[in-house]
Amino acid sequence: MDKLPKISVITVVFNDADNVEGTIKSVVNQNYPDIEYIVIDGASTDGTKEIIEKYSDRISFWLSEPDTGLYNAMNKGIEKASGHYVLFLNSGDKLHNPEILQTIFAQLNGQLPDVVFGETMIVAEDESEIGLRRLKAPEILTWKSLRDGMLVCHQSFLASRELAPEYDEMYRFAADYDWMLKILKKADSIHNSQLIIASFLDGGVSKKNIRKGLRERFSIMVNNYGFFPTLFRHFVIGFRFFSFLVKYKRF
Repeated sequence: MDKLPKISVITVVFNDADNVEGTIKSVVNQNYPDIEYIVIDGASTDGTKEIIEKYSDRISFWLSEPDTGLYNAMNKGIEKASGHYVLFLNSGDKLHNPEILQTIFAQLNGQLPDVVFGETMIVAEDESEIGLRRLKAPEILTWKSLRDGMLVCHQSFLASRELAPEYDEMYRFAADYDWMLKILKKADSIHNSQLIIASFLDGGVSKKNIRKGLRERFSIMVNNYGFFPTLFRHFVIGFRFFSFLVKYKRF
């Protein structure tokens, strides 16, 4: 197989000493040979910085300084990234197993698509698996697929560095959705790994601010798909969600 591409894995964290070490270990313990690991800390005061320092010999670049928000910190990571691919794995997220990156690129057999994606597992605080996200990754992913919502998490979305723009910081909760759309619109080749690439901790900023995030996402969808198609898709999405609640008696 040809030389494996460098992957820039970027972790953003602020005052999350309880979870950041698990994230770091899931990256530095990968058996993949060419990872550029970048950690951006927002000047944490709870011991997070000390945990990062403990692994500094296995981190390619890290800094701890104030930022203006999550996406500002993520943009600092993009600025430092020099890999063929970028992957955002923020504090509380983990790569699914130590072989996952090696497995992905073994199946590609030297091919380098613009985007590689897969599924994401939701885990509880005790690390037990809750299950895959309700929104499953489609068999074939295009920018039009995201009319049905965030079908792929950024934790399980490897994008060509050349195609990856900065996050639009006008959005506070849904810039990752906008970022993914921009990449998919430019991508010529998109590969479904059919694998669980990452896990994320149930909860987080987006879940705590779900209404604000949904408003931002609606605006992004209107910008990309038009107002009336977006409105129609929201009726469809709402019906599917209601059917999900009824099926699993979550009401």
